[in-house]
Amino acid sequence: MTVLDNRALNRALLARQMLDRRHDRTAFDAIAHLCGLQAQEPHEPYVGLWSRLDGFRPAELVELLETRRVVRTLLMRRTIHLVTAEDCLALRGLHQPMLEARVRAVYRRELEGVDLRELAAAGLPVFTRAPSILAEAGRAVGERWPEVAPRVLGDMLSSLVPLVQVPPRGVWGQKAPARNTTIGAWLGKEPEPAGTADELVLRYLRAFGPAASADIRAWSGLSGLRESIKRLRPQLRTFRDVRGRELLDVLDAPLPAPEQNVEPRFLPAFDNVVLGFDDRSRVIDDAYRGLSVEGARFVLVDGRVAGMWKVAGPDLQVRLFAPEGAEAVEEEGERLRTWHGLEGRTVMDIRR
Repeated sequence: MTVLDNRALNRALLARQMLDRRHDRTAFDAIAHLCGLQAQEPHEPYVGLWSRLDGFRPAELVELLETRRVVRTLLMRRTIHLVTAEDCLALRGLHQPMLEARVRAVYRRELEGVDLRELAAAGLPVFTRAPSILAEAGRAVGERWPEVAPRVLGDMLSSLVPLVQVPPRGVWGQKAPARNTTIGAWLGKEPEPAGTADELVLRYLRAFGPAASADIRAWSGLSGLRESIKRLRPQLRTFRDVRGRELLDVLDAPLPAPEQNVEPRFLPAFDNVVLGFDDRSRVIDDAYRGLSVEGARFVLVDGRVAGMWKVAGPDLQVRLFAPEGAEAVEEEGERLRTWHGLEGRTVMDIRR
């Protein structure tokens, strides 16, 4: 069986994540291909699309949000993702058991004695009547469970009731609280009943593969994928990584040459290109892995995490872990600063 080292896997990942170059695709097509963009920070997906698409402008995504073609909702790993309306309807039922299980594990003690079906029935009309902040919804139903904090009731409702966060939350240039309404009220359709994970596995591999079954579980948060993988094997090719793990892949996805050159890229916080694996060594060193869960915005040099960036007033500040590629990073940083509308400068901090 062919062994793919981390550089080969890195180049495959960049190509499938549209980070090998800027692609001539619409924002809608990119969001669909990537199975969504993690969006717990409201404006981060804009940078993710800018780094992937040729000529992307924020107004394109704003229009998609306001016309309800894309939505912000809880899905993979019980995190907010920006997904197409079609994926919201198709995937929510599949993820529902995981969403409920994860929040129950967090609030097991606080929710002892609370009938969750009764809680869902009480919360549903609150979100249907008008978009609501979760804590507000918790207070609205709190008379039945006065011993439970509204924050806890609201967070539990976010998993029990299929919700979307509505604009202006997530609209470029605006700050707005996370107000939620039901998927049915916003999209005019209810989520589809849960099916198999077969198509989700294939889509993950097209956007992240080749990958091990543990990587698919880590990205999706779903268990019980063994039967889907078993059914799909005739449609898959297999490799091994340097650890000896079996890697699954679709038959027609690109495997670029490992020596392919790539330009620096600026990633938003919590980008799935870093978070979408159990073994992240194809894109980030273990020494920096902990930064990914802290919301660091990474810089890729030669396809790997090599620094961080942030907006500081009018400036774009970049900290590189090593001097390699600094000139190209500064040039890309200037492009990001201009696109972002920052009137200052790109400030480089290079560790030697």
